[in-house]
Amino acid sequence: MIRRATVHPFPHSPTYEALLRAGRRVRPLQQVHARIVVAGHHRTRSFLTKLLTLILCSSSSASCSTAAYARSLFLSIPEPDTFLFNSLITAAAKYGRPADAIVHYRRMSAACLEPSNYTFTSVVKACADLSASRTGRVVHSRVISNGFDSDVFVQTALVVFYGKTGDLHHARKLFDRIPNRTVVAWNAMIAGYEQNGLAEEAVAIFQSMQVAGKEPDSATLVSLLSACSQLGALNLGQWVNDYLVNKGLEPNVVLGTALINMYARCGHLEKARNIFNGLQERNVVAWTAMISGYGMHGHGHQAIKLFQQMKSSGLSPNDVTFVAVLSACAHAGLVSEGQETFASMRRDYGLVPRVEHQVCLVDMLGRAGLLDEAMLFIREETRGLPGPEVLTAMLGACKMHKNFSLGVEVAEHLLAIEPGNPAHYVLLSNIFALAGRMDRVEKIRNVMIHRHLKKQIGYSLIEINQTAHVFRMGDTSHQQTMEIYKYLEELINKIKEAGYVPETSAALHELEEEEREFALRFHSEKLTVAFGLMNTSKNSLIRIVKNLRMCNDCHLAFNFISLVSGREIIVRDKHRFHHFKQGLCSCQNYW
Repeated sequence: MIRRATVHPFPHSPTYEALLRAGRRVRPLQQVHARIVVAGHHRTRSFLTKLLTLILCSSSSASCSTAAYARSLFLSIPEPDTFLFNSLITAAAKYGRPADAIVHYRRMSAACLEPSNYTFTSVVKACADLSASRTGRVVHSRVISNGFDSDVFVQTALVVFYGKTGDLHHARKLFDRIPNRTVVAWNAMIAGYEQNGLAEEAVAIFQSMQVAGKEPDSATLVSLLSACSQLGALNLGQWVNDYLVNKGLEPNVVLGTALINMYARCGHLEKARNIFNGLQERNVVAWTAMISGYGMHGHGHQAIKLFQQMKSSGLSPNDVTFVAVLSACAHAGLVSEGQETFASMRRDYGLVPRVEHQVCLVDMLGRAGLLDEAMLFIREETRGLPGPEVLTAMLGACKMHKNFSLGVEVAEHLLAIEPGNPAHYVLLSNIFALAGRMDRVEKIRNVMIHRHLKKQIGYSLIEINQTAHVFRMGDTSHQQTMEIYKYLEELINKIKEAGYVPETSAALHELEEEEREFALRFHSEKLTVAFGLMNTSKNSLIRIVKNLRMCNDCHLAFNFISLVSGREIIVRDKHRFHHFKQGLCSCQNYW
């Protein structure tokens, strides 16, 4: 039998009504406290519990004076009971003070008071918010020993906890054991997968939710749209938009922002802007999402213009907004605008640049070929202690501009910091290959083999008729493999006639020239675009998602493919979007 906390009735009196009127404002609450003492209720637990809960929920509860007042009030309460501790734990967990919730839980345990399902639901939420994996597991063991492991609210809180701490195995085991799942339980599992980058699993859970006959709520749809953004699943994202329209629901700012992100990351910038324009309320997150959308599509000037409009509207940008603006400047080559934006962080808003902002500026200077300026910035901004993300951006710039000596210097520093990251070895190997130092390439590969390091496998994805088709380099697993390879052979011949010359520096350097060209021909992007051209109507747009950066040869080939086929092709790679149309790319080869 599930035990629940006993709810203490509050005395009906003018004093209690004054408490309710005071709300979560500390000064009025202190005045009510004085009335409680004068009225002789200073030992009445129900009054003091409500008063203390409201104080802990107040906006000034973090101040030293308020914290000291709350502590003295707590110590004045005679024989604190389960109800008091539950009130404190719930209030702290609900109003963004998870560490306090855990402290109250430990005090409750020390007082040998029996926790209830309310206790566990709130303290597990606090552990999830803090990503306190060890504490959360200890609490879970207490849940089991106290017999609350079948309580649906506690189970759901545990699913959220394990999802937020990245233990999806345990999250799924708990989820599968919930007999009558609420929408909140379904949402917990969907969000757990989505937040850990497992978008396909998130979509599969949503589909199971539909089969179970559960209506999604706004939280479901936000997580689903985020999963669509990861996958580039435009059709499913459009379904969510249509669902809202058919239900007559006006998206709030959270759902609207999720729609903006989805459309922008699925390559439909115009629809993203339409959603943005239609929002009744726009907070800093919505503005940032739209600015980021322009940036990833290479529309740096539009991103800057929208940033100015945001500031004119009276909203102050946060650090994420600045990442979006700086990234937009980097992708569009707007060096002076980017430098001014970076300087304004401290000067105008008192924000200290984080690693993400430093990466954007190094990337921007590096893309523009200003390698000396980038190195000077790294030395001055990081005080000689750059993080691996900053050095990776610098190494990419060295490869792009074929500065091999500086690239080797940066790579060696990078490998000293992160010797177990295979991506660094691959990048350094490519630099040596471009320099013709095949002896060093071989040495790096041997090191990777010895350390059991494997490079990330590239793939490309295209969605046709609501079905995702995934291709890898040299893939022969698709049922249309023979037709795809035949079509691609004909396509390569056509673009060669139009002037395409394979950029064989993108292939393995130990191969002969003819072998390199053959290796390039079967990159995942080329197989995917051939499949797309074969299986879609002549006037339709082709959208491809690539998990890694598009190689130079594929980029060149896609320019020519868009020309000879008369088709528009949009590719989202690891860093940005490429819109290929009539032989040109929107990035203007600045990527």
